[in-house]
Amino acid sequence: MAFPEPRPQPLRLPQHLLRTVECQQAAVRAVRFNADGNYFLTCGSDKSLKLWSASRGALLKTYCGHGYEVLDADGSFDNSQLCSCSADKTVILWDVATGQVTRKLRGHAGRVNCVRFNEEATVMLSGSIDGTVRCWDTRSRKMDSIQTLDEARDGISSLKVVEHELLTGSVDGRVRRYDLRMGQLHVDYVASPITCVCFSQDGQCTLSSSLDASVRLLDKSTGELLGEYTGHQNKDYKLDCCLSEKDTHVLSCSEDGHVYFWDLVE
Repeated sequence: MAFPEPRPQPLRLPQHLLRTVECQQAAVRAVRFNADGNYFLTCGSDKSLKLWSASRGALLKTYCGHGYEVLDADGSFDNSQLCSCSADKTVILWDVATGQVTRKLRGHAGRVNCVRFNEEATVMLSGSIDGTVRCWDTRSRKMDSIQTLDEARDGISSLKVVEHELLTGSVDGRVRRYDLRMGQLHVDYVASPITCVCFSQDGQCTLSSSLDASVRLLDKSTGELLGEYTGHQNKDYKLDCCLSEKDTHVLSCSEDGHVYFWDLVE
């Protein structure tokens, strides 16, 4: 007789504030954890990027090199490099240990809203208000991007990279998924300007938040709407959303200062 599969343990939702960090960067535009969650980055409107210990809340290093507010950042898989982007239209590659600028890249015609490494940190990808995504070779000394994706009709607000797939969200209301290995583009129209996009943990779905205060779960292959999550506030600002570690819950920031959780199915 076969025994039934054990039911997965329910997600233990956070209930208590663990730590408040005084960043002293004026407005904080983004917060990003590194790959193992031991460190995090804060992007400041005072033009600085700061690296912190997650366990102690201690400042480890400050990186200065942008000419205007820092809007996004990412860390490499081996914690040796950082990349950041700014309203000054540049993307910077940093050496984590020394705090020195390795490369300062120009090419976007406007504010750069988002930046990510690929999994091997051999390529940086940046999305701009100019409607393009640019790909930069981190190993080359050349200052030009190696590829430009210009299909969006308005600014790029968010991007994610998993293996050979690139997911972008745009103010034109479209979620675009690029298969960089096959050279294919898939487009899903959401209608309202997109503020954040991400893949599900199993890679079968995409999640996007938009300025109509809705978070939508789409089937990656067909574009079918699988779920729509509302109740939070998102009318004016670029807010993040994501799925929990086991794809059981949807999470989103809200303009009322709270983080909202929804059961994925219910």
